[in-house]
Amino acid sequence: MQPDADDWRLIAALEAGLPLAPQPFHALALRTRIPLDRILERLAHWCESGVIRRLGVVLHHGRFGYQHNAMCVWDVPDGRVDALGIRLARVPGVTLCYRRTRSAPDWPYNLFAMVHARDAQASRDALARINEQVGLGQLPGAVLVSTRCYKQRNTRYAPQQEPS
Repeated sequence: MQPDADDWRLIAALEAGLPLAPQPFHALALRTRIPLDRILERLAHWCESGVIRRLGVVLHHGRFGYQHNAMCVWDVPDGRVDALGIRLARVPGVTLCYRRTRSAPDWPYNLFAMVHARDAQASRDALARINEQVGLGQLPGAVLVSTRCYKQRNTRYAPQQEPS
């Protein structure tokens, strides 16, 4: 089914992000001039059909005082990665946790966790908690510390409007 004009307005509005509001879909309906029931029906259909696989949050962590960021990666045996990943995701300080396919031989890691901290010591403390609570310290891994902040934005699908 090809997207109609309402679908494209909804797609563009979703790309801009949901409003931080008690009823974000109501606000989305007002912003797009699309009835709330149509928005909810379209989103449900897109989720069921796989058009939308996930909704994510982009948090501009620097604005909240989190200046030190590290991506931690491990080479975990395939039979243990799900269980360890679930434990890892529950550790305070871990703000993102996911599994990826290895790209051997250059990149053998399959478990990833992002740690956002206010300073380098808090980041080291979070890594120590990870090693203690999850036991990842004895597995091959690396800690990749961010040196700059890249532009964070959502994926774009809708045609962008030219400024008027």
